[in-house]
Amino acid sequence: MRFKQPLLALSLFSLAFVFAACGQKTTEQTTAPSTKEPTKEGMAATLKKENFGKLPNGTEVELYTLTNKNGVEVKITNYGATVTSIKAPDKNGKFEDVALGYDNLKGYLDKNPHLGSVAGRYANRIAKGQFTLAGKTYTLAKNNGENHLHGGPKGFYQAVWTATPSPANDAVTLKYLSKDGEEGYPGNLDVTVTYTLTDKNELKIDYAATTDKETILNLTNHSYFNLAGAGNGDILNHQLKINSDQITPVDKTMIPTGDVKQVAGTPFDFTNLTAIGARINDQDEQLILGKGYDHNFILKTSNNITTPAVEVYEPTTGRVMEVFTDQPGVQLYTGNFLDGTITGKGGKVYNQRYGFCLETQHYPDSPNKPNFPNVTLKPGQRFATTTIYKFSAR
Repeated sequence: MRFKQPLLALSLFSLAFVFAACGQKTTEQTTAPSTKEPTKEGMAATLKKENFGKLPNGTEVELYTLTNKNGVEVKITNYGATVTSIKAPDKNGKFEDVALGYDNLKGYLDKNPHLGSVAGRYANRIAKGQFTLAGKTYTLAKNNGENHLHGGPKGFYQAVWTATPSPANDAVTLKYLSKDGEEGYPGNLDVTVTYTLTDKNELKIDYAATTDKETILNLTNHSYFNLAGAGNGDILNHQLKINSDQITPVDKTMIPTGDVKQVAGTPFDFTNLTAIGARINDQDEQLILGKGYDHNFILKTSNNITTPAVEVYEPTTGRVMEVFTDQPGVQLYTGNFLDGTITGKGGKVYNQRYGFCLETQHYPDSPNKPNFPNVTLKPGQRFATTTIYKFSAR
């Protein structure tokens, strides 16, 4: 997490984006949908808007489709700033949706384990739903056993964000004001998330935030991936490499103990490409606690957006996903609590371990762990961080 003074935080890219976005109206379709099949290279990039449904209170929800010149397609809704679909080619040029989700808004309203959404105000867990800041103790909802998870029972993933499309950049910016006291957090927090689809087949996510009162902040995207195609079996044969040699071990409630554990010689060693399922059922205490992988890896690439933090390879399709981030950690979650009760896109059922998450983040329970990297945001500072998911095939 990087906290910057307001002027320093605005990069040339973000300035260019702001000027390009000025004057766009979210109530109009910005670009006509392409009539080309997404299997043809050299097509023009497009951005289109459509209705995604209505909330029970009548609020209309929008869906934006970004398509690059290679035919890669990403769909984003302003409900929860959620990625609903990512269509990427395999080694034979066949496109498939590799992100778990639902066909319509109703699915996200009925039963939604944060599929594709932005988690906040604090992603991951906070012990016993409490933290102390500037001498004051704040109490949050306990929505994960005795702990607080992903910002609370509502959190950012059920908020309707204000969207501004930018066809020139093949991007959409979503904004949300989290009011002082919302879910128990202090400060009016202005949050911005910009999704950009590049012609390098990168889904770039830029997060930014400011506050009028000292608060804590940890944002991530909670997409579930299956590079064989959403709903097409489990992810245990996916090959995984994480640029990390340490994890933050957890207690029986999945809260970090505050210690650091070396991954060498353990089932958490993904320093070389290794099948996710190779050791997921080992009788390792940490795996038993998480019912599989649900752990924070300390990244050696912190503050380095040019070096892959994670690489995933699916051998049947040849699809590859690389993750680049400036965050200090990534939470590997292997869909341990998907239980077959969710019917996703195309009527496909999501069973246990049918998707994996790579949540770039600060460490869980950092507000209660002085030895962990700082997650405090103060007035006059600007939170700014970037994560990139890049898709290819070999």
